[in-house]
Amino acid sequence: MKLIWPFKTVLLFTLLSFKLSAQDNHPWKQKPVLNISGFADVFYVYDFNQPQGTERQLFLFNHNRHNTFNLNMGFVKLAVDHKRYRANLALQAGTYATDNYAAEPGILKHLFEANAGISLNKRQNLWLDAGVFASHIGFESAISIDNSTMTRSILAENSPYYLSGAKLTFTPSTKLEIVALLLNGWQRIHRLAGQSLPSFGTQLKYSPTAKITLNWSTFIGTNDPDSTRRMRYFNNFYGQFQLSEQLSLITGFDIGAQQSTKGSLDYGLWFSPVIIGQYTINSAWKTAIRAEYYEDETGIMIFTGTQNGFRTTGLSLNFDYAPSPKLVCRLEGRLLKSREALFETKTLPTNNNLIIGASIAYKFSEKINKQPNRGKSKS
Repeated sequence: MKLIWPFKTVLLFTLLSFKLSAQDNHPWKQKPVLNISGFADVFYVYDFNQPQGTERQLFLFNHNRHNTFNLNMGFVKLAVDHKRYRANLALQAGTYATDNYAAEPGILKHLFEANAGISLNKRQNLWLDAGVFASHIGFESAISIDNSTMTRSILAENSPYYLSGAKLTFTPSTKLEIVALLLNGWQRIHRLAGQSLPSFGTQLKYSPTAKITLNWSTFIGTNDPDSTRRMRYFNNFYGQFQLSEQLSLITGFDIGAQQSTKGSLDYGLWFSPVIIGQYTINSAWKTAIRAEYYEDETGIMIFTGTQNGFRTTGLSLNFDYAPSPKLVCRLEGRLLKSREALFETKTLPTNNNLIIGASIAYKFSEKINKQPNRGKSKS
């Protein structure tokens, strides 16, 4: 009996210590990874139409200045990454923020990203995120270094780059991602005054192999106050294909419809196909070509006030030099041709627009803290 009590005492303390240790190692109490990153994209564009001012086209939001050196985008980002939660905060400046966030009030113009998310299951394949985040629509990012070309397609420039609201992301396998979104509107942080109806979005991304990605994204909502509410329905499709070690291909197609007036059965349509091919010459050099068409006859996305609306074909040729994965120097020529005289010159508008542009973009990412070494220490 005297031997049993010490045994019970040791067993009790052992179990208690194990329990406390297990609590200390609970996933929620594990130290998150802190990461700081940044990006800067400095550019120069010469528009051969020589528009009267420095700003070029109202339907472009990137690299949209003539004959002047400028910052397209610069941001600094702090990210928290944990198995069960995550958060991001990024502040921005540049002509992209000035042009693309013009409708946002005050300091919100400088908010590139501000969101937090939580894992909803033990497998960590179901996440709920809320705040301001990158749009689920399209294959061209606001961060130029992540794209095949320096400039963006008209398709990308006239669909949301950012959204605000909440999104639920489910990844049942490494091949499939499903996203559902509840939003403040079509590329809006601050909901439009007089608008009570939230917007909705979905995304299906399927990668049958490591070389193929297929995507379908949608938006359902409005960009009007309740008094003049016109419903908008939008679909974005794209495929990314790695055809060989050197050659990649992207194909995309956007189509949208919006009511002509509140409650009307009459809808205006806009659509845009695009194709981009990129060829890797060697470890430092790449080249890309883009062909695109954008039609918005009723002026839903791009208002012209002309009989035929906006019907424009584009061709771009891009050369990249990347001495480091963090640094890319780019040269691009781009020709746009419209059915109407839409492009400003020193005198009368013309239906052609030719530009040549160059940029230097740099992106970095560093961990602020490091996870402790769980291996055996050296003796």
